Amino acid sequence: MTVLAGARLFDPETGETVRADVRLSGDRIAEVGLGLDGERVDCSGGLLIPGLIDCHVHVAFPRPEPLPRSARILEAVSVLRGLLARGITTVRDAWGADAGFKHALREGWLTGPDLLVSLRQLGPTGGLGDTWEPRAGAVDRFADPSMPDPLFDGPDGARAAVRRMVRAGADWIKVGASGSMRAVRAGVDVRPTDDELAALVDEARRCGRDVLAHAHTAEAVVSAVRAGARSIEHGTFLDDAAVSALAGAWYVPTLSPLSDSEYADPHRRSLRLAAEAGVRIAAGSDLAPRPHADLTTELRLLAAVLGDAAALKAATSEAARLLRLDDDRGRVEAGLRADLVWLDGPEVDVSDLPGRVRAVWHDGVRVGEAR
Repeated sequence: MTVLAGARLFDPETGETVRADVRLSGDRIAEVGLGLDGERVDCSGGLLIPGLIDCHVHVAFPRPEPLPRSARILEAVSVLRGLLARGITTVRDAWGADAGFKHALREGWLTGPDLLVSLRQLGPTGGLGDTWEPRAGAVDRFADPSMPDPLFDGPDGARAAVRRMVRAGADWIKVGASGSMRAVRAGVDVRPTDDELAALVDEARRCGRDVLAHAHTAEAVVSAVRAGARSIEHGTFLDDAAVSALAGAWYVPTLSPLSDSEYADPHRRSLRLAAEAGVRIAAGSDLAPRPHADLTTELRLLAAVLGDAAALKAATSEAARLLRLDDDRGRVEAGLRADLVWLDGPEVDVSDLPGRVRAVWHDGVRVGEAR
C-alpha cells in the first residue's frame, strides 16, 4: 500500500493543517496518522488537500465559430485531461456534456475527473435555453438525440422536459430561472413561472434528481429556491430577500466569467452578503469561456472575499455536500475516496495552485501512471 508521508494535511472543516501520513488502499484512504507503514512517497514540506470539486463546468460547450459537431467533443478530451492534472477530480457539468462522456471516462477511453451531467439547460420558450435567431428561427447547436429538447411551456411541459433529461442519462436537472446576463440587462428576461418551477423541481425529485438553477437576478433566485432548487448558480444581483431565501440552498457564485466586467463589483458584493449571512457556498468556475478559466482561477477570486481556507472548503467538503457526495469524498479521512492533491509548501494559499501541484491521486492512482 502507498503511504503519502511527511506532508501537512488540510482540514476544510476547520481551515487548519496538521502533520500526518496518509495510507492508500485501492481507491480508498485506508488510514491517516503518523508513522504509517507502506511504500512511501516523500511529501515532506508539502500540503495534502482533498481532490478539488468544480460544481459548475461546461466541458463540451460549442465554440462560437461554425464547426462540425465533433469539434466540441474533441476539444473536451484535452479540457478533461487538463482539469485532472490540476487537481480537479470531480466536476458537475451544467450544460453541454452528454452521458457518453461519463461512459468514456468509466471505460478509460478518456482521462479526466469524475463527471456528473445535466445535459442541457431547461427553460421556457424565449428563455435562455431557446436558441432562436430572427433570420433563421430555431437554431440547435447541439442537434443530437442524446441532448433532448430543453424547452417547455406550462407545468406539464416542465415535467415532460425533466423526464426527457432523465431518460437521456442526466444526473442533475438544470433550469434557467433567469435569462442570460445580456437578456437581463436588455429587459427581455423571459423566466419560468413559479408554477412551472414548482412542477419541474417536483418531477426531478420524483425521478431522484436535484435541480441547479441559473439565476442572475434576486427575483429569480427567490423563485428558484422557493420551488426547491438545491443550488443557485451565479446570483449576480442578490439582495436581502434573496440572501434570506438562500438559507435553504447552496450558492455557486461563478465569479470568473464576470471578473473583468462592469458586473464584477455587484457580484462580489452579492458573495459578501451571502457569506456574512452564513449561506452555504460551493465553488464553480463556469468553465466555458475561451480561454478556459478553470477552478484554480475561481478559487483566487473566492479567496479575495472569503479567505483562502474558506475558498478551499467551497471546492472540497462543501462542494461534496452540495453534490450529496460528502460520505465519499471532499475530506482527507479514512474510508473516503483517495482523491488527493500534493502541493508544494505547507501554506494554505490558493494564489497559484497550478504552480504548486506536485502530484494528483484520483481513485487512489497517481495521475499519469497506468491503472
